[in-house]
Amino acid sequence: MTEICSLSAVELARRVRARDLSARDVVGGYLKRIADINPRVNAIVTLVADRAMEHAAAADEAQARGEALGPLHGLPIAHKDLQPTRGIRTTFGSPIYRDFVPDQDSLLVERARSAGAIAIGKTNTPEFGAGSQTFNPVFGATLNPYDLTKTCGGSSGGAAVALACNMLPLADGSDMGGSLRNPASFCGVVGLRTSPGRVPVWPSMAAWSPLSVDGPMGRSVEDVALLLSAIAGPDNRSPIALDDPGAMFSAPLDRDFKSVRVAWWRDLGGLPVDPRVKAVVDHQRGIFESLGCIVEEAEPRFAGFDAVFRTLRAMAFLIGVAERIRGRHDQVKDTILWEIERGERLTPAEIARAEGIRTELYDRMRRFMDTYEFFVLPVAQVPPFDVNEPYVTKIDGVAMETYIDWMKSCYYISVVGNPAISVPAGFTPEGLPVGLQIVARHRDDWGLLQIAHAFERARGELRRAPD
Repeated sequence: MTEICSLSAVELARRVRARDLSARDVVGGYLKRIADINPRVNAIVTLVADRAMEHAAAADEAQARGEALGPLHGLPIAHKDLQPTRGIRTTFGSPIYRDFVPDQDSLLVERARSAGAIAIGKTNTPEFGAGSQTFNPVFGATLNPYDLTKTCGGSSGGAAVALACNMLPLADGSDMGGSLRNPASFCGVVGLRTSPGRVPVWPSMAAWSPLSVDGPMGRSVEDVALLLSAIAGPDNRSPIALDDPGAMFSAPLDRDFKSVRVAWWRDLGGLPVDPRVKAVVDHQRGIFESLGCIVEEAEPRFAGFDAVFRTLRAMAFLIGVAERIRGRHDQVKDTILWEIERGERLTPAEIARAEGIRTELYDRMRRFMDTYEFFVLPVAQVPPFDVNEPYVTKIDGVAMETYIDWMKSCYYISVVGNPAISVPAGFTPEGLPVGLQIVARHRDDWGLLQIAHAFERARGELRRAPD
């Protein structure tokens, strides 16, 4: 069991295809690992063990018959509890949906299953994905495996913890303001915020919006690319789906980065950053230089990003959540009601102004990225914090105005839609993981994976197993 669960997803898939391991071996091994570890961290909140073993047996039988195998054949996966899963409870972290069982899969779940992945359950998330701290009234909090008194981040916190604890080889998440990147940073794994439309989102109540995306998480960049190859690609159910086939992400990630220009963050327009995070991120600059990159201190001008995100986020909650909780506001946490109320107060002029400014910000970022192929900055402005704190209220002496302000280093990037990845960079003196965020040019998810892979290899072995 220990050997199976410590293998990379890429290696695990290879061994299953070579029949060195069966799907039953793999799924059974992971289910034992979950039984041992999950009660301590509360990452996987709905488990369908019997169903998973039945599907593993069917996968082995299909392979024995010589049927074509998908890239994820025999690999277990658990889906974020915001993703509808046919026949598996999906609560959205809300007591309103405590016993809800969908009759259809989301597009991402559908694609993972078609690629041969075997769903074993659901991973924990904040209520309706609101906030970068994973707790809800249905399942409680998910704990950081490196320190059980700390948060794992969010909103894809259960996924990140399951990966860090070797309870899953692959996981999925979603990201509006950092929900794939922040928990990856806090738990020492990899999380990719894909370009809008790279992984088509369906069902969606805001199908035209580029703000929230679905994407892969893994323990390495190669593993993330493997999952992306299965879930990316066009689909006419999403009006913003990109035409590139997912298979493009199954190619080797090797690339020469000599003379590639990389922008290294300065102060993110004056944002407070915990000195421990700054020290870990800045220590990695030499690795990019060792790859041959030309690294210069530079960053786009961030004026306007915050106001636009706040408006777009309030609109997203008004569109995506308000109707689902109508008449049940007493069952929903205050921050969600606050977002919806802000959305209801927005005037047409304010919305128009935000959309106009976002266009200006995209152009500003485009011109900046014409000069630099990649931009490196912290993922989160703080390391993992006390799990009993709903959100960060102060950074380095600077008070935060709202429950999400401490994630500006992530949500500034969300505003303009560039792909971004969180890759483990090191640990604080207390032994807490810190991720490094790399941003690529518009829609260059492939180049982003390549440089993240090059950084990961040059950095060398970093992962410390949680206690």
